[in-house]
Order: sequence, then C-alpha cells, then structure tokens
Amino acid sequence: MGDLTRVTIDFDTSHLIFPTLIAIVLGLLGLAIVIRDRARIAAAGSYWRASWSAMDKPRFLGALALTLLYFSLMVPVGDIWPNTGMGFLLCSIPYVLATGILFMHERSLRQILPLLIVAVVGPTFVWWLFTYPLFLTLP
Repeated sequence: MGDLTRVTIDFDTSHLIFPTLIAIVLGLLGLAIVIRDRARIAAAGSYWRASWSAMDKPRFLGALALTLLYFSLMVPVGDIWPNTGMGFLLCSIPYVLATGILFMHERSLRQILPLLIVAVVGPTFVWWLFTYPLFLTLP
C-alpha cells in the first residue's frame, strides 16, 4: 500500500508525455480527415497549382525558413544559459524583427523603427512574464 502513495518523476522525460499525447491525437484526427475527404483531396491538385503560381514565394518560403531556423536554434542557444529562458529571448527578438522586415512593403527607417521596438519589447515582456510572475522556464 505504501507504493500507491509514493510518486517518482523522471525529470529527463516527464515533460515529453503531454506533447506526445497531443501529437498522437492530432495525428489520428488528421488521418480521419484524410480518410473522410480523400476524394476532395485527390482532386485538389489544380487548386494548389494555381495557389502556388499566384503566391508571394519569397515571403512564404522566407517565413518558413525563418520559422524553422527559429525553432532549430532556440534549444542550442538556451543550452548556453540553461533554465534562464535566454534561448527564447535571444532567438525571438531577431525572429520577430526579420519576419516583420520580410513582410514589409516599404522598408524605410520610419517603418522599421516601430518594428524594432516591438521586436525587443514583445519577447522581453513575454520572457519576463514567464520567468518572474509565472515561474516557468523557457528554452
């Protein structure tokens, strides 16, 4: 009976349980949608060809590349200063700035200055909020 009241937590892997469960549920739901709508999905080739030819490819592919780079670098940068959230902060500021500049049509100093302020203040506020009032660690 004593074993039922004792809890042991493996901190090396405990944080992976919930994201794994969510990924499995989302995968099953996605599979159900593909099975249900397989005829519409198979007939959508011409729609996607038209969408691809009409889209702004540099912005789309640039945003995709920046997002992949952001998530790829967050943990290695955070490992330099563990449990401080510096990986989040030091990767989020350039990510917000670069993404904002990528989607700007006019890139003058007058347009970039407010973006620079938002790129610094926004992630810094989120980092502070998670670190001090909420006591949650970011990568």
